[in-house]
Amino acid sequence: MIRHIMRSKLTIAILAGVLVLGTATVLYASSGEGSLSPAKLKDFGWRVMNFVALMIVLIKYLKQPLVNALSARRQGIADQFEGLNERRAEVEKDYQRCEAKLSQIDQEVNRIIENAKAQAETEKARIIEDANRAAEDIKRKAEMSIQFEMSESRQRLQVEIAEEAARMAESLIKQNLQDSDQNRIVEDYLDKVGALQ
Repeated sequence: MIRHIMRSKLTIAILAGVLVLGTATVLYASSGEGSLSPAKLKDFGWRVMNFVALMIVLIKYLKQPLVNALSARRQGIADQFEGLNERRAEVEKDYQRCEAKLSQIDQEVNRIIENAKAQAETEKARIIEDANRAAEDIKRKAEMSIQFEMSESRQRLQVEIAEEAARMAESLIKQNLQDSDQNRIVEDYLDKVGALQ
């Protein structure tokens, strides 16, 4: 198949050369003084023969290197195209992996955000609980302090009332106690002391 294509291309090249040569002959012939002289025809013949010989030599010696170069170039392009297709497949795989990782990163970010929210809620609840506990401790201490103050105040008040009652009783006793009552109290006291011994 490739040889057939190369031969048809070579045939086209030869036909193009003959066409150029024919056109050149007509132009050369018409550019003179109006007629073709034998010297001009001889010169033109040598030129055509040189041209044909050059074409034969070029075709004979350059055909295979040219065919090889073009085949190598075609094969190189095919290899590059195949390599590019393979690279494209690899890039698409990499792209899909990156897309998967990106979606996983989005999921991971969402999970981290949810964890942070949960931890924040837990921390908030703990702080509120600690604050409530501290408030209860302060309230209990304040109540204890109030109870203590009230107890001390009651004791002081009782002492003051007792002292005042004792003064009032002493004052009443001094006013109402007579000598006979005093003697009787002393005798009762001594009787009680003697009974204890």
